[in-house]
Amino acid sequence: MLKSYFSRIRSQYTRFLWLGLIAFLCCLNTNTQHVEAADTIRVLCYNIHYGQGTDGKYDVARLAKVIQQTKPDLVALQEVDVGVKRSDRVHEAQRLSELTGLEVRFGPTQHYEGGLFGNAVLTRLPILDVLIQPLPYTESTPKLVTYPRGAIVVTVKGPGDKPLRFISTHFQHNVHEDRVAEAKAINRYFTTKSDIPTILAGDMNARPDEEPIQILLKQWTNAIDKDATPTAPSTKPRSRIDYVFYRPATKFEVIETKVIAEPLASDHRPVFAILKLKQE
Repeated sequence: MLKSYFSRIRSQYTRFLWLGLIAFLCCLNTNTQHVEAADTIRVLCYNIHYGQGTDGKYDVARLAKVIQQTKPDLVALQEVDVGVKRSDRVHEAQRLSELTGLEVRFGPTQHYEGGLFGNAVLTRLPILDVLIQPLPYTESTPKLVTYPRGAIVVTVKGPGDKPLRFISTHFQHNVHEDRVAEAKAINRYFTTKSDIPTILAGDMNARPDEEPIQILLKQWTNAIDKDATPTAPSTKPRSRIDYVFYRPATKFEVIETKVIAEPLASDHRPVFAILKLKQE
């Protein structure tokens, strides 16, 4: 009977040793992953079509699920409604923040149906500064409906606790000259007199070989997949018009970049990139 008692004790002790070893190895694995990911930034660019999916339904929760699946650090949003009649007066920026657990900053570009419409940034990184920068555009007329354009610039505490600048923007949809002027303005505002690593993301309403993108490429590097996968319209994409850029090129390395095959939540497909910020 005593022999049986000691046998049980040894068995339990061995079991505890193994459980302890497994827990220790799991902690090692978690810490290793954390170290490996400490200098990477997960970026998402998403034109959310003011919450309306291709089925005609306004569903911010559906958009939040798409965003959450990528586990982003930074999200650039375009076509965001805040208190607008068509989207039932929902504060879409705030609601997406609540649903994703990310901080949000909204950059309105115009009044619309009793509310505001514009760009936004979601982030899990500590926010240091926010700037809303108007961009040039052609005034709307009865014959040509246009929209004011702008960029929201959020500076965050990035890897190594160093400043990292993130920009969400949306170029004019129907005036080529506006898109050209907006690309030049982006270069003028955000590429001179600053060595802060910067990520620019947005719906540029221009294909990779068109003039606005070529202007941006004079100062920015395009984190685009080799096939330049189309992003719009989301159901049967034909055109690549949504992008993630970065500068200076020497500060970043592209780990992954892709277009997410999501045809329902918006009329655009989101663009995702993992960038490694090189430490000096």
